[in-house]
Amino acid sequence: MKSPLLTLPGAVPAEGVDEGVAAHYGDLFREQRALAGGTGFVDLSHRGVVTVSGPERLGWLHLLLTQHVSELPPHRATEALILSAHGHIEHALYLVDDGETVWAHVEPGTQEALIAYLESMKFFYRVEVADRTADIAVVHLPAGSIAEAPEGVVVRETPYGRDLFLPRADLESYAGKAGQPAGILAHEALRVEQHRPRLGFETDHRTIPHELGWIGGAVHLQKGCYRGQETVARVQNLGKPPRRLVFLHLDGSEVHLPPQGTEIRLADDGADGRKVGFVTTSVRHHELGPVALALVKRNVPVDARLIAGETAAAQETIVEP
Repeated sequence: MKSPLLTLPGAVPAEGVDEGVAAHYGDLFREQRALAGGTGFVDLSHRGVVTVSGPERLGWLHLLLTQHVSELPPHRATEALILSAHGHIEHALYLVDDGETVWAHVEPGTQEALIAYLESMKFFYRVEVADRTADIAVVHLPAGSIAEAPEGVVVRETPYGRDLFLPRADLESYAGKAGQPAGILAHEALRVEQHRPRLGFETDHRTIPHELGWIGGAVHLQKGCYRGQETVARVQNLGKPPRRLVFLHLDGSEVHLPPQGTEIRLADDGADGRKVGFVTTSVRHHELGPVALALVKRNVPVDARLIAGETAAAQETIVEP
C-alpha cells in the first residue's frame, strides 16, 4: 500500500520491503535527532495488521506462540515468534490485547502467510482471525513523546515508544497534528542502535531465537509446548547457537555502507579469508556514524577485528558466545 503521507514536502519513497512509506523527508539526521528526543512520528502504515478476537483468543494463541500470553493483561505490549518444527523463526508479532481483541503488527507482506497458518490451527476454538491491513495503519510515536493518541485507538506502549493502530482513513489528519514526520531510515537507525532484530533483516531461513537475543523478550522459557520448542529447549539447556548477533562500528571514511548480505571476514585474514558472517542491517547514525548489525559465527573472538566487504569494522557483543 502506498501511504498518502508520501505527498508531504520532501518525502522520498523507501525501497525494498519498506516500499510504500517514506525513507526520509529530506533531512535524515534531523529526523533521527527528533525521534531520539521524543518528538515527531514515523509512518509504518506499510506493515501488516492482524487481529484475533473471540473468548478463547489468548489461550489459543498461547499454544502457537513462543510467548506466554494466556494471562496477558489488557493493554500490556509483548512480542512473540512463530517457529518452524525445527525451531527456525518464521514470523515475528508485536502484540497488544485491548480486552476483547488481540492486535498485532507484522512485517510488510507477511500477514497473508501468518493468517493462513493461524486459520489452519483454529480447529474448534472460538476465535476469529482477520487481516486489518487495508483499514488500519500503524503509526509510531517515539519514547518520551507527549503527542496524544486519538480516542478509541488501540495503543501498544513499549520502552521504545508507542505504536498506534490508527484507522487508515484518519492517517493524514492525524499526521497534521502529530508533529514533524520522520522516515523509516531514521526509525531503522535507532533500531540498530538499540540492538533490536527485525524479521527478514537479521533472520534467514535457519535463524533460531538464541542467535538474536530474542530469548526472554519474545521467547518465554517456562511456558507450555509450541512448535519448535524442542530446539529452543535443547539449545538453551545443552548447547550454544551456531551464530550470534553483533553490533559493528564501521570505518567512517567509506562513502558507501555495506549492504545487507555483505560477507564479513577476519581483518587479519584479509579479503581472501574465510567468511565468518554477514551484515544484516547497516545505517548512518546521527551520533555513532556508520554502524551495523551482523550475524557472525559463535566462535569468532569478541575482540577480533573484522572487515565487511572492504570496510573495516569493530564489533560490540550483543549475544554472548
